[in-house]
Amino acid sequence: MSSKFADRIARVQPSAIRELLRYGDDPSITSFGGGYPDAALFPAAELQQIYTEILSKESATALQYTASAGLPGLRGQIAERMSSAGSATDADDVLILQGAQQGLDLVAKLLINPGDVIVTENPTFLGALIAFNPCQPEYAAVDMDSEGMDVDALEATLATTENIKFIYVIPDFQNPTGVSLSLERRKRVIELANEYDVLVLEDSPYRELRFEGQQLPTLTSLDTEHRVIHLGSFSKILAPGLRLGWVSAAPEILDKLGLLKLAADTQSSTLNMTAVTRFLATYDIDAHVSAMRGVYRAKRDLMVSTMIEHFPAEVTVTRPEGGLFTWVTFPEGFDATAFMAEHALPEARVAYVPGGSFFPTEQRSNYARFSYSGQSDDEMVDALTRLGAILNEHI
Repeated sequence: MSSKFADRIARVQPSAIRELLRYGDDPSITSFGGGYPDAALFPAAELQQIYTEILSKESATALQYTASAGLPGLRGQIAERMSSAGSATDADDVLILQGAQQGLDLVAKLLINPGDVIVTENPTFLGALIAFNPCQPEYAAVDMDSEGMDVDALEATLATTENIKFIYVIPDFQNPTGVSLSLERRKRVIELANEYDVLVLEDSPYRELRFEGQQLPTLTSLDTEHRVIHLGSFSKILAPGLRLGWVSAAPEILDKLGLLKLAADTQSSTLNMTAVTRFLATYDIDAHVSAMRGVYRAKRDLMVSTMIEHFPAEVTVTRPEGGLFTWVTFPEGFDATAFMAEHALPEARVAYVPGGSFFPTEQRSNYARFSYSGQSDDEMVDALTRLGAILNEHI
């Protein structure tokens, strides 16, 4: 039967990390693996009221098909929020998606032929690699430091690599590292994209979850030649179960992405789009997000301080200014995947995401991603203390 599959399916493989994390279903295991928002922050009561009103008064339209691009009202609200953040945007510049993840898939389908090159940060978002891989790209991975992607290395890559289609970057609180791209480097990315005639895919699901430091402009707002394709999401600021995100891009790009979306799923949920439209019109989403920031700041502080106190001194962690993740660096030669399977899970009853799979070209074993968003304070401290004790025995 396998001989009947398309060549692209060879790039769609089960993740060894997923196999390890199946143990996270065990209630005795504390998982820092998934990038799940804190469910206590979902506006459940408000959404319950909204859905009740919609289904009692507007069911004929809210349960019906609608335009593939998405409800005009929601597209306008998104455009207004983007414009207020410095990216002049109209409703016609926005396409509603099944979460930003769908945007990764559609952009790859639109732009990538087998063998074309995608430039990524190193490491980069594993979900993006999963979305890109069926299109059979090659990757050029550019290392990062505390200010994000190394733009000198980016320039060298652009100068020496053929068939580059786009640069994929998560500028705000990058997944997995939590690092943000500095202002000067944001400007330089745009300059280099212009100089070498490549597109930029800006993935920005965490942008509004900044809880300290200065908010930086989007790459879209710095774009001078309409090269940036911008992805946004309601998953982190409302609820991931809504499965609503968006893409904004130049008209010729957005039109073709719309055709690909029509082929993929016809449209996003009319009911959920109606609910989010109503939420944005009725409630103060900025106040809601502000409250989330305070919770995540406290969780970040607790995780980082607990790791510093209990992990071996040779282990370092990032202190992100927002988002949901910290990135842990173990000594050279440490295998985070093997350690989790052999010690963290069975002995400490703790799961995390080993970092190797986040590297698109050459996996590096001595890293791990931890999410601080999904556990209670007491559980977080207890689990990290247990893990620290085991780490001290093996490092």
